[in-house]
Amino acid sequence: MSDAMAAEFGTVAEWTAQAAVELGRDYYIPAACRGSGSPAALDWLIEHLRLSPGETLLDCGAGVGGPAAYAAEQRSVHPVLVDPEAGACRGALTLFDHPVVQGAGSMLPLADETFDAAWALGVLCTMDEQLELLTELRRVLRPDGRIGLLVFVLRAAGGDQPEGNDFPSIATLTHLAAQAELSIGDWQGTSELPPIPRAWLRREEEVTALLRARHGGKKAWRLAEAQSETMGRLLAGSFVTGELLTLHRR
Repeated sequence: MSDAMAAEFGTVAEWTAQAAVELGRDYYIPAACRGSGSPAALDWLIEHLRLSPGETLLDCGAGVGGPAAYAAEQRSVHPVLVDPEAGACRGALTLFDHPVVQGAGSMLPLADETFDAAWALGVLCTMDEQLELLTELRRVLRPDGRIGLLVFVLRAAGGDQPEGNDFPSIATLTHLAAQAELSIGDWQGTSELPPIPRAWLRREEEVTALLRARHGGKKAWRLAEAQSETMGRLLAGSFVTGELLTLHRR
């Protein structure tokens, strides 16, 4: 993993959890969802994955665990969080009372057919082993299990990519799903979703302001900010779009 990705998904992730603790419990989920899911995107996934109370949910590439905690709060599911970065894992354990496992999505340290549902939010484009990720998600699902993805896909040439990212095209994504023996179900562009609620956005902004005040002069913060700014330009220019989709075992 590059220095920029380690800073973004490890060091800054752990700092984010620490900032949320200082600001209070109402900040935990918005802070821990920074960059990995808005309420509307998570609501869409929860609905289209048909998550039900008591089901097990794998959050692969969970970061500090905001989306999993949101799902647990909304539908009383039982999440398990997996992330390769030790800082993110420590942050998730700081904020939430869910099992956390350090491990790679391309080689999940989990048993076959363990979960009712799984999701990976903004993870696929950060990996070289994209087929391995989908294959592993399929492996740990029960036969009637469902997978949710938030994927950033390449729509047009131009613009620099954030370091370590490899955005699939729609055709590549469709081919990867077929190779992993997964069928694509529902599909929704994130640009068509409702906006982020003002109260949620305000909490995110306060977390960011605290992080910038405390860590703005540090290399890890500058690297992570550069990654975020590059991603913002790609989305604003429609070079890349966010896509939500569900997958099912064939």
